[in-house]
Amino acid sequence: MKMNERKMKEELKKRLKKEGRIFTYDRNKEVLRIENTASGKGIDISLPGIVAKWHDQKDKAIDEVVYYAEEALGVMNREQSVAGSEKNIFPVIRSTSFPVESEDGNKFLTDEHTAETRIYYALDLGKTYRLIDEQFIQKEGLDPGEIREMARFNVRSLPTSMKKDEVAGNDFYFLNTNDGYDASRILNEKFLEETSKNIKGDMAVAVPHQDVLIIADLRNEVGYDVLAQMTMSFFTNGLVPITALSFMYENGKLEPIFIMGKNKRMDDGKGKKT
Repeated sequence: MKMNERKMKEELKKRLKKEGRIFTYDRNKEVLRIENTASGKGIDISLPGIVAKWHDQKDKAIDEVVYYAEEALGVMNREQSVAGSEKNIFPVIRSTSFPVESEDGNKFLTDEHTAETRIYYALDLGKTYRLIDEQFIQKEGLDPGEIREMARFNVRSLPTSMKKDEVAGNDFYFLNTNDGYDASRILNEKFLEETSKNIKGDMAVAVPHQDVLIIADLRNEVGYDVLAQMTMSFFTNGLVPITALSFMYENGKLEPIFIMGKNKRMDDGKGKKT
């Protein structure tokens, strides 16, 4: 069987069909939208990434999307509250191309991070979460500064154990707990600082999608090529892609690194060779 966007669309519609739901499809963007008719709220599913993932994981890729879609759509019909759930507020990393407001025009609480990434804030709901927007903040009587502080504190409490792989004399470390906040660990400054003390070469960090954080100890040019290929692979197959670029970490700062072709690194746009 050969999978494509049309077949994927039909398969997802079949699995997610329920009374009170409607489907619309943007052919140009190849995005399937599922809405709860009662609330008018819904989710958008970009099909090309799922099709690519299907060719590697087959039905497991579809099962994963269906699971998260069901959870997200279910949550939209329930009221959420921060009261008593302060420990469940976390920062989440998204691409700068990710929308800065909800479909009904409510601006999300965000902060600048890098040229490639932006910080959002989320209330964890167990198997899914909701992004915190201005309307939610006002309804709950929250202070944006306190939300930021709680989120930063909570992300530092998450486990940071990593798996290690060695390629051509370079070490690669992977953090992949699948708790929804693996990429968010990039905001744990103490974790990055402590990790940097054990790096013998150049330290690079990558967050290709929501559920992985990669730290690389690059000791030769081959390492840069491997990192670029690895990051692109994760980015292509991730359920929530963030960026295919990596970042050099030095003195507590993250700078994008552009790796173009074999053994070539480009300027970061600020006159600095990375």
